[in-house]
Amino acid sequence: MQFSEPLIEARLIRRYKRFLADVVLEGGARITVSVPNTGSMLGLTAPGSRIYLSKSDDPKRKYRHRLEIVEADDTLVGINTGLPNKLAEEAIRAGLISDLATYPLLKREQRYGQRSRIDMLLEAPERAPAYVEVKNVHFMREKGLAEFPDTVTERGARHLHELIAMRKAGHRAIMVYLIQRSDCDRFRLCDDLDPAYTTAFASAAKAGVEAYAVKCQITPEAIEPDGLIDIVR
Repeated sequence: MQFSEPLIEARLIRRYKRFLADVVLEGGARITVSVPNTGSMLGLTAPGSRIYLSKSDDPKRKYRHRLEIVEADDTLVGINTGLPNKLAEEAIRAGLISDLATYPLLKREQRYGQRSRIDMLLEAPERAPAYVEVKNVHFMREKGLAEFPDTVTERGARHLHELIAMRKAGHRAIMVYLIQRSDCDRFRLCDDLDPAYTTAFASAAKAGVEAYAVKCQITPEAIEPDGLIDIVR
């Protein structure tokens, strides 16, 4: 995924109210930008961090600039949670995730389960449909080891249970962890931060839900899926 315009370098002052951050542009101007991430962004909000912003000319937007990338642990980390579905689709079409590229039809945001929308529904003649759920990952505490989640996610656990229901109905069910950083070669679940999610994942794996972790290459010009990494326990 190429950014449509070059990103703007800045420095982070503080993130607050989840959706906002104060930053300083290279010329010294201080502005408020939107933060497209409702999570804790644990480890990615240190004051003074180098960051990269996109800019919109849409007059309907209250804040013209949006935080896209944070520099942390000597690497670039994508924080926009609106991008993982697009990046996962790119990974699928590039043949990076199992045989999912062989499904000719891909639909986005389809209703399923009790009150959810599946991120992607893959269909092919004479094959069981494949339900694909995508989660954004950018948390790292140990060098080379990406982790999810970085806080309690009841919604994430519910999605796993709904994938289990799809498997029991005879469909294919797939969990994709889309890692918006390139400095990792392993992925694991954060049992200490959300044991309930880990328990739900274990139930999903036992039921036959597939799981894949995809890392990305991040630059100020583009975020691109780079391949699968191992999921470790």
